[in-house]
Amino acid sequence: MSRRASPYVPALVTVATVGVAAGAAYLARTRKKEVTGLVVSRVLERPASRSSYSDLAQSLERAGTFLTGRSERAADTPANRELLGHIIGIERWGQSRIEAALRGQAPTEDSYHPHRPPLDTPLAGLRAQVTTTRAATVDLARRLHRVAPDDALTAPHNQLGALSPKAWLRYLTQHADLESRRLRGAPAQTAPGGGTQALPAPASKL
Repeated sequence: MSRRASPYVPALVTVATVGVAAGAAYLARTRKKEVTGLVVSRVLERPASRSSYSDLAQSLERAGTFLTGRSERAADTPANRELLGHIIGIERWGQSRIEAALRGQAPTEDSYHPHRPPLDTPLAGLRAQVTTTRAATVDLARRLHRVAPDDALTAPHNQLGALSPKAWLRYLTQHADLESRRLRGAPAQTAPGGGTQALPAPASKL
């Protein structure tokens, strides 16, 4: 008699393959009843619970260095601007969810879209907002370190369910890191002598 395959194997493979934050959200959409709780526990809540808010702030700050670098190297294209706007919007949305929970309030918006920069924001403005938005998340984590919330406090994520503030901070770190890897630099051009060199990114129109 053949052994039945575990229903959780595809879930774990998906998370390992496409990244923690995106994998968790994908599984929450496609197999919510079966694996959401498992994924949230294993890749968000459990690892985050082993870290202090100070640890999470440091992780956010370190990851923010790479995030800023990737945004600075990104070419000025509609796809890159769309992606940066998405990263900024999700991070601000997460901040607002945590802040609302700390005040004992329900979320005021269902979608992250109100937190996105305007669609016509130039690349230079998006780069600046990436940095300031991450700095605000780091400051929030440090504030939580100084005055830690009740361990039972949670804030809702539309797809992943109720997350602790620590899990939210881990989610925001992972989400921005994964998404920013999709940013693309300027294409290479043939240089004199047959070599290649990167084209400079077009100047943003302010």
